Amino acid sequence: MKNSYKNKKVLVTGAGGFIGSHLVEALVKSGADVTALVHYNALNSWGNLEELAAEILSKVNVTAGDITDASFVRRLTDGNGIVFHLAALIAIPYSYVAPVSYVRTNVEGTVNMLEAARECGVSRFIHTSTSETYGTAHYTPIDEDHPMQGQSPYSASKISADKMAESYYRSFGLPLVTVRPFNTYGPRQSARAVIPTIAMQLAGGVSTLKLGALDPVRDMNYVEDTVRGFMMAALAGEDCLGEVVNLGTGRGVTIGEIANKLMEISGSQIGIEEDGSRIRPDKSEVFKLIASNEKAKRFLKWEPSVSLEEGLKSTYDYVSSNMNRYKLKEYNI
Repeated sequence: MKNSYKNKKVLVTGAGGFIGSHLVEALVKSGADVTALVHYNALNSWGNLEELAAEILSKVNVTAGDITDASFVRRLTDGNGIVFHLAALIAIPYSYVAPVSYVRTNVEGTVNMLEAARECGVSRFIHTSTSETYGTAHYTPIDEDHPMQGQSPYSASKISADKMAESYYRSFGLPLVTVRPFNTYGPRQSARAVIPTIAMQLAGGVSTLKLGALDPVRDMNYVEDTVRGFMMAALAGEDCLGEVVNLGTGRGVTIGEIANKLMEISGSQIGIEEDGSRIRPDKSEVFKLIASNEKAKRFLKWEPSVSLEEGLKSTYDYVSSNMNRYKLKEYNI
Protein backbone atom coordinates (compact mmCIF):
# COMPACT_ATOMS: atom_id res chain seq x y z
CA MET A 1 0.00 0.00 0.00
CA LYS A 2 2.90 2.35 0.73
CA ASN A 3 4.07 2.76 -2.87
CA SER A 4 0.48 3.04 -4.13
CA TYR A 5 0.18 6.56 -2.68
CA LYS A 6 3.46 7.92 -4.00
CA ASN A 7 2.91 11.40 -5.54
CA LYS A 8 -0.88 11.07 -5.38
CA LYS A 9 -2.62 14.39 -4.67
CA VAL A 10 -4.79 13.86 -1.63
CA LEU A 11 -7.10 16.16 0.35
CA VAL A 12 -7.94 15.40 3.99
CA THR A 13 -10.71 17.40 5.67
CA GLY A 14 -10.81 17.41 9.46
CA ALA A 15 -7.02 17.03 9.37
CA GLY A 16 -6.55 18.75 12.72
CA GLY A 17 -8.67 16.16 14.47
CA PHE A 18 -7.70 12.94 16.18
CA ILE A 19 -8.09 10.44 13.33
CA GLY A 20 -7.37 13.07 10.68
CA SER A 21 -3.93 13.90 12.06
CA HIS A 22 -2.95 10.22 12.13
CA LEU A 23 -4.24 9.81 8.58
CA VAL A 24 -2.22 12.79 7.33
CA GLU A 25 0.89 11.38 8.99
CA ALA A 26 0.41 7.95 7.41
CA LEU A 27 -0.27 9.44 3.97
CA VAL A 28 2.89 11.55 4.05
CA LYS A 29 4.92 8.50 5.07
CA SER A 30 3.38 6.70 2.08
CA GLY A 31 4.59 9.39 -0.32
CA ALA A 32 1.32 11.22 -0.95
CA ASP A 33 1.11 14.93 -1.77
CA VAL A 34 -1.22 15.96 1.05
CA THR A 35 -3.41 19.03 1.46
CA ALA A 36 -4.76 19.14 5.01
CA LEU A 37 -7.84 21.22 5.84
CA VAL A 38 -8.07 22.44 9.43
CA HIS A 39 -10.95 24.47 10.82
CA TYR A 40 -10.26 28.20 10.69
CA ASN A 41 -9.84 29.74 14.13
CA ALA A 42 -8.56 33.03 15.51
CA LEU A 43 -5.60 31.37 17.24
CA ASN A 44 -4.36 29.88 13.96
CA SER A 45 -4.19 26.50 15.68
CA TRP A 46 -3.68 23.46 13.48
CA GLY A 47 -4.97 21.15 16.20
CA ASN A 48 -3.34 17.73 16.39
CA LEU A 49 -1.28 18.36 13.27
CA GLU A 50 0.99 20.44 15.46
CA GLU A 51 2.09 17.24 17.20
CA LEU A 52 3.49 15.75 13.99
CA ALA A 53 7.25 15.58 13.62
CA ALA A 54 8.70 18.62 11.82
CA GLU A 55 9.94 16.53 8.89
CA ILE A 56 6.40 15.21 8.36
CA LEU A 57 4.58 18.51 8.81
CA SER A 58 6.95 20.29 6.43
CA LYS A 59 5.60 18.10 3.63
CA VAL A 60 1.95 18.98 4.29
CA ASN A 61 0.05 21.85 2.66
CA VAL A 62 -2.03 23.01 5.64
CA THR A 63 -5.04 25.17 4.78
CA ALA A 64 -7.50 26.73 7.24
CA GLY A 65 -11.15 27.07 6.29
CA ASP A 66 -14.68 25.81 6.83
CA ILE A 67 -16.58 23.09 4.95
CA THR A 68 -19.80 25.08 5.33
CA ASP A 69 -18.41 27.52 2.73
CA ALA A 70 -19.25 25.88 -0.61
CA SER A 71 -17.12 28.10 -2.83
CA PHE A 72 -14.11 27.66 -0.57
CA VAL A 73 -14.24 23.84 -0.61
CA ARG A 74 -14.77 23.86 -4.39
CA ARG A 75 -11.48 25.73 -4.85
CA LEU A 76 -9.77 23.53 -2.28
CA THR A 77 -10.86 20.26 -3.88
CA ASP A 78 -9.82 21.20 -7.41
CA GLY A 79 -6.71 19.29 -8.49
CA ASN A 80 -6.91 16.55 -5.88
CA GLY A 81 -7.51 12.98 -6.95
CA ILE A 82 -8.49 11.44 -3.61
CA VAL A 83 -10.60 13.12 -0.91
CA PHE A 84 -10.78 11.80 2.64
CA HIS A 85 -13.71 13.63 4.24
CA LEU A 86 -13.42 13.50 8.04
CA ALA A 87 -14.44 17.05 9.03
CA ALA A 88 -17.41 16.92 11.41
CA LEU A 89 -18.75 17.91 14.79
CA ILE A 90 -18.46 14.66 16.73
CA ALA A 91 -19.16 15.22 20.44
CA ILE A 92 -22.44 13.56 21.36
CA PRO A 93 -23.11 15.56 24.58
CA TYR A 94 -22.60 18.87 22.75
CA SER A 95 -25.13 17.80 20.12
CA TYR A 96 -27.84 17.93 22.79
CA VAL A 97 -27.20 21.64 23.38
CA ALA A 98 -26.29 22.79 19.84
CA PRO A 99 -28.09 20.50 17.36
CA VAL A 100 -28.40 23.07 14.56
CA SER A 101 -24.63 23.40 14.33
CA TYR A 102 -24.43 19.63 13.71
CA VAL A 103 -26.81 19.93 10.77
CA ARG A 104 -24.84 22.81 9.30
CA THR A 105 -21.46 21.10 9.60
CA ASN A 106 -22.23 17.41 9.26
CA VAL A 107 -25.02 17.57 6.69
CA GLU A 108 -24.63 20.82 4.75
CA GLY A 109 -20.85 20.69 5.00
CA THR A 110 -20.81 17.15 3.65
CA VAL A 111 -23.06 18.12 0.74
CA ASN A 112 -20.62 20.93 -0.07
CA MET A 113 -17.76 18.44 -0.14
CA LEU A 114 -19.71 15.95 -2.26
CA GLU A 115 -20.68 18.61 -4.78
CA ALA A 116 -17.11 19.89 -4.97
CA ALA A 117 -15.83 16.36 -5.53
CA ARG A 118 -18.41 15.79 -8.29
CA GLU A 119 -17.60 19.06 -10.05
CA CYS A 120 -13.84 18.46 -9.79
CA GLY A 121 -14.01 14.86 -10.99
CA VAL A 122 -12.13 13.24 -8.09
CA SER A 123 -11.12 9.61 -8.55
CA ARG A 124 -12.17 8.48 -5.05
CA PHE A 125 -14.13 10.08 -2.22
CA ILE A 126 -13.92 8.47 1.22
CA HIS A 127 -16.84 9.54 3.38
CA THR A 128 -16.57 9.07 7.14
CA SER A 129 -19.54 7.62 8.98
CA THR A 130 -19.79 6.38 12.58
CA SER A 131 -21.08 3.31 14.40
CA GLU A 132 -23.40 5.66 16.30
CA THR A 133 -25.67 5.62 13.22
CA TYR A 134 -26.72 2.10 14.22
CA GLY A 135 -27.96 3.08 17.68
CA THR A 136 -28.45 0.31 20.22
CA ALA A 137 -27.94 -3.02 18.50
CA HIS A 138 -30.92 -5.08 17.35
CA TYR A 139 -28.40 -7.90 16.89
CA THR A 140 -24.66 -8.40 17.18
CA PRO A 141 -22.24 -8.42 15.56
CA ILE A 142 -23.64 -5.40 13.69
CA ASP A 143 -23.31 -5.68 9.93
CA GLU A 144 -23.85 -2.91 7.42
CA ASP A 145 -27.48 -3.95 6.85
CA HIS A 146 -28.41 -3.18 10.46
CA PRO A 147 -31.13 -0.48 10.74
CA MET A 148 -30.01 3.09 11.39
CA GLN A 149 -31.38 4.85 14.46
CA GLY A 150 -31.01 8.52 15.28
CA GLN A 151 -30.57 8.23 19.04
CA SER A 152 -28.79 11.58 19.38
CA PRO A 153 -28.74 14.74 17.25
CA TYR A 154 -25.15 13.79 16.38
CA SER A 155 -26.09 10.34 15.08
CA ALA A 156 -29.08 11.78 13.19
CA SER A 157 -26.81 14.29 11.46
CA LYS A 158 -24.40 11.54 10.47
CA ILE A 159 -27.23 9.35 9.15
CA SER A 160 -28.31 12.28 7.00
CA ALA A 161 -24.74 12.82 5.77
CA ASP A 162 -24.38 9.11 4.97
CA LYS A 163 -27.56 9.17 2.92
CA MET A 164 -26.43 12.26 1.02
CA ALA A 165 -23.19 10.45 0.22
CA GLU A 166 -25.19 7.44 -0.99
CA SER A 167 -27.31 9.71 -3.17
CA TYR A 168 -24.23 11.20 -4.85
CA TYR A 169 -23.04 7.72 -5.75
CA ARG A 170 -26.45 6.62 -7.04
CA SER A 171 -27.46 9.89 -8.71
CA PHE A 172 -24.16 11.15 -10.10
CA GLY A 173 -21.84 8.15 -10.08
CA LEU A 174 -19.41 9.78 -7.63
CA PRO A 175 -16.73 7.11 -6.96
CA LEU A 176 -17.37 6.91 -3.25
CA VAL A 177 -16.85 4.55 -0.33
CA THR A 178 -18.37 5.15 3.10
CA VAL A 179 -16.13 4.00 5.93
CA ARG A 180 -17.93 3.41 9.23
CA PRO A 181 -15.44 3.23 12.11
CA PHE A 182 -16.52 1.85 15.44
CA ASN A 183 -15.03 3.46 18.55
CA THR A 184 -11.55 4.60 17.57
CA TYR A 185 -9.07 5.46 20.33
CA GLY A 186 -5.38 6.19 20.73
CA PRO A 187 -2.81 8.97 21.23
CA ARG A 188 -3.98 12.57 20.58
CA GLN A 189 -7.64 11.84 21.33
CA SER A 190 -9.38 14.53 23.37
CA ALA A 191 -11.04 14.06 26.74
CA ARG A 192 -14.43 14.17 25.03
CA ALA A 193 -13.88 10.42 24.54
CA VAL A 194 -14.11 7.95 27.39
CA ILE A 195 -10.65 6.32 27.25
CA PRO A 196 -8.67 9.59 27.53
CA THR A 197 -11.13 10.74 30.19
CA ILE A 198 -10.32 7.70 32.31
CA ALA A 199 -6.58 7.85 31.58
CA MET A 200 -6.46 11.58 32.39
CA GLN A 201 -8.07 11.08 35.79
CA LEU A 202 -5.81 8.16 36.67
CA ALA A 203 -2.66 9.96 35.54
CA GLY A 204 -3.80 13.05 37.46
CA GLY A 205 -3.97 11.11 40.71
CA VAL A 206 -7.68 11.49 41.49
CA SER A 207 -9.04 9.56 44.45
CA THR A 208 -12.23 8.52 42.63
CA LEU A 209 -12.98 8.07 38.93
CA LYS A 210 -15.95 10.11 37.72
CA LEU A 211 -17.70 8.39 34.81
CA GLY A 212 -21.09 8.06 33.19
CA ALA A 213 -22.77 4.69 32.57
CA LEU A 214 -20.44 1.69 32.98
CA ASP A 215 -22.60 -0.95 31.26
CA PRO A 216 -22.55 0.19 27.59
CA VAL A 217 -20.53 -2.12 25.36
CA ARG A 218 -18.18 -0.70 22.74
CA ASP A 219 -15.98 -2.10 19.98
CA MET A 220 -12.69 -0.25 20.49
CA ASN A 221 -10.47 0.05 17.41
CA TYR A 222 -6.94 1.45 17.69
CA VAL A 223 -6.32 4.53 15.56
CA GLU A 224 -3.53 3.00 13.46
CA ASP A 225 -5.89 0.21 12.40
CA THR A 226 -8.66 2.70 11.59
CA VAL A 227 -6.31 4.81 9.45
CA ARG A 228 -5.10 1.74 7.59
CA GLY A 229 -8.72 0.92 6.78
CA PHE A 230 -9.32 4.41 5.37
CA MET A 231 -6.26 4.17 3.17
CA MET A 232 -7.19 0.71 1.91
CA ALA A 233 -10.72 1.90 1.08
CA ALA A 234 -9.29 4.60 -1.17
CA LEU A 235 -7.35 1.96 -3.13
CA ALA A 236 -10.03 -0.75 -3.17
CA GLY A 237 -11.46 -2.06 -6.44
CA GLU A 238 -14.55 -0.70 -8.17
CA ASP A 239 -16.68 -3.41 -6.59
CA CYS A 240 -16.36 -1.40 -3.36
CA LEU A 241 -17.85 1.79 -4.84
CA GLY A 242 -21.10 2.85 -3.20
CA GLU A 243 -20.55 0.46 -0.31
CA VAL A 244 -20.59 1.10 3.43
CA VAL A 245 -17.78 -0.71 5.24
CA ASN A 246 -17.48 -1.19 9.01
CA LEU A 247 -14.09 -0.87 10.66
CA GLY A 248 -14.16 -2.65 14.00
CA THR A 249 -12.55 -5.51 15.89
CA GLY A 250 -15.64 -7.64 16.46
CA ARG A 251 -14.87 -7.63 20.19
CA GLY A 252 -17.11 -5.90 22.72
CA VAL A 253 -15.95 -4.46 26.04
CA THR A 254 -17.91 -2.50 28.65
CA ILE A 255 -16.86 0.94 29.84
CA GLY A 256 -16.41 -0.56 33.31
CA GLU A 257 -14.02 -3.21 31.94
CA ILE A 258 -12.02 -0.51 30.13
CA ALA A 259 -11.76 1.45 33.38
CA ASN A 260 -10.46 -1.61 35.22
CA LYS A 261 -7.89 -2.36 32.51
CA LEU A 262 -6.62 1.22 32.63
CA MET A 263 -6.41 1.03 36.42
CA GLU A 264 -4.20 -2.05 36.05
CA ILE A 265 -1.99 -0.24 33.51
CA SER A 266 -1.69 2.85 35.71
CA GLY A 267 -1.18 0.92 38.93
CA SER A 268 -4.07 2.81 40.55
CA GLN A 269 -6.94 0.86 42.07
CA ILE A 270 -9.60 3.40 43.02
CA GLY A 271 -13.36 3.59 43.27
CA ILE A 272 -15.73 4.73 40.52
CA GLU A 273 -18.42 7.38 41.05
CA GLU A 274 -21.36 7.79 38.69
CA ASP A 275 -21.54 11.40 37.53
CA GLY A 276 -25.09 12.26 36.48
CA SER A 277 -23.93 15.02 34.14
CA ARG A 278 -22.20 12.36 32.01
CA ILE A 279 -25.29 10.17 31.61
CA ARG A 280 -27.11 10.35 28.28
CA PRO A 281 -30.91 10.76 28.20
CA ASP A 282 -32.59 7.36 28.63
CA LYS A 283 -33.69 6.85 25.04
CA SER A 284 -30.44 8.28 23.68
CA GLU A 285 -27.94 5.90 25.24
CA VAL A 286 -26.49 3.32 22.88
CA PHE A 287 -26.01 0.17 24.94
CA LYS A 288 -24.17 -2.20 22.62
CA LEU A 289 -21.92 -1.65 19.60
CA ILE A 290 -19.98 -4.66 18.30
CA ALA A 291 -18.91 -4.70 14.66
CA SER A 292 -19.10 -7.32 12.01
CA ASN A 293 -15.95 -6.71 9.97
CA GLU A 294 -16.57 -9.41 7.37
CA LYS A 295 -17.21 -6.83 4.66
CA ALA A 296 -13.92 -5.05 5.42
CA LYS A 297 -12.10 -8.36 5.17
CA ARG A 298 -13.80 -9.11 1.83
CA PHE A 299 -13.59 -5.72 0.10
CA LEU A 300 -10.51 -4.17 1.71
CA LYS A 301 -8.52 -7.21 2.89
CA TRP A 302 -8.46 -5.36 6.23
CA GLU A 303 -8.27 -6.78 9.73
CA PRO A 304 -7.34 -5.08 13.02
CA SER A 305 -3.81 -5.78 14.23
CA VAL A 306 -3.45 -3.94 17.56
CA SER A 307 -4.91 -5.64 20.66
CA LEU A 308 -7.01 -3.69 23.16
CA GLU A 309 -4.35 -4.19 25.82
CA GLU A 310 -1.58 -2.83 23.58
CA GLY A 311 -3.71 0.10 22.47
CA LEU A 312 -4.75 1.05 26.01
CA LYS A 313 -1.12 0.99 27.18
CA SER A 314 -0.07 3.24 24.29
CA THR A 315 -2.94 5.63 24.96
CA TYR A 316 -2.32 5.80 28.70
CA ASP A 317 1.38 6.49 28.10
CA TYR A 318 0.48 9.36 25.75
CA VAL A 319 -2.07 10.92 28.12
CA SER A 320 0.19 10.65 31.17
CA SER A 321 3.01 12.32 29.21
CA ASN A 322 0.79 15.12 27.88
CA MET A 323 -1.31 16.15 30.85
CA ASN A 324 -0.97 19.81 29.83
CA ARG A 325 -3.46 19.02 27.04
CA TYR A 326 -6.18 17.99 29.48
CA LYS A 327 -8.36 19.85 31.99
CA LEU A 328 -8.48 17.46 34.92
CA LYS A 329 -11.21 19.24 36.87
CA GLU A 330 -13.58 19.83 33.96
CA TYR A 331 -15.99 17.55 32.09
CA ASN A 332 -15.50 18.08 28.36
CA ILE A 333 -18.68 17.89 26.33
